[in-house]
Amino acid sequence: MGVTHELRLLSGGANPALAAEIAEHMQTRLADVELRRFADGEIFVKINENIRGRDVFIVQSTNPPAENLMELLLLIDAARRASAHRIAAVVPYFGYARADRKDQPRVAISSKLVANMLTQAGTDRLITIDLHSHQVQGFFDIPLDHLYASPVFLNYFRAKGLKDVAVVAPDVGAAKMARGFARRLDATMALIDKRRPEANEAEVVHLVGDVGGKTAILIDDMIDTAGTFASAAHALKKNGAVRIFGCATHALLSRDASERLQSAPFEEVCVTDTLHVPEERRFPQLKVLSIGELLAKAITYNHEYQSVSSLFPD
Repeated sequence: MGVTHELRLLSGGANPALAAEIAEHMQTRLADVELRRFADGEIFVKINENIRGRDVFIVQSTNPPAENLMELLLLIDAARRASAHRIAAVVPYFGYARADRKDQPRVAISSKLVANMLTQAGTDRLITIDLHSHQVQGFFDIPLDHLYASPVFLNYFRAKGLKDVAVVAPDVGAAKMARGFARRLDATMALIDKRRPEANEAEVVHLVGDVGGKTAILIDDMIDTAGTFASAAHALKKNGAVRIFGCATHALLSRDASERLQSAPFEEVCVTDTLHVPEERRFPQLKVLSIGELLAKAITYNHEYQSVSSLFPD
């Protein structure tokens, strides 16, 4: 076991409420960080206390706008130049993960670029939740703790005491997540076969599996424009599902996503607070579950050199 250094928890501006929640669960405080803009919009970062020799954990998602990523890089650089012992980037939502391969000519592999940027800035470890593509872990040459939001969702749905449940993957990419979720809920599984006429547009082709007379739980890692989620919910209703729930870790809710979800036949749409959901994007069926306790445990286990995988028993 390694020597434990004093811990400091920092937050960027992407989701300060989540960082405060993590600090509360850890019974600590957020370090004093100054984040401001020059007149032209350029970001200025300063850590207003001594972190020399400390283990520094910086909480910041990298969702748009790009300033969130820039803030994280500057905070890492500031911590490195202030002689922090170890720097961990706690990135609840790892943005730019969707471009993870060269599937067309002359395209950027943004997830690899961001991995390089974080490493070069001075990150010693990354902690993140439900990567859009698991292979992104291979882009990092530093340790990476990949957490899962499934325990939060499982506890929530188990408390509801649902019967005759079918867990549904809205596409092939979510099949592994849905399979594990169904096994832990002792539920059946179904899969929606879809095609994309164009980016951010989804069209259901057909449903593989039986949801007739069942409670359907649609699960994915993120909801962006909600095209996939909304069309999937309508397909489940058409195929006889009596109750329909949705759950996704990251609530991007871009464009008219909230309106699409509100008009779809969902009883509830459950998301976590990896991303701040502003009031104007909330709708009656939306249920935001806290991920703060899970992240607090992961940070504590990491700091104390304990097994993070023990948070996710089979």
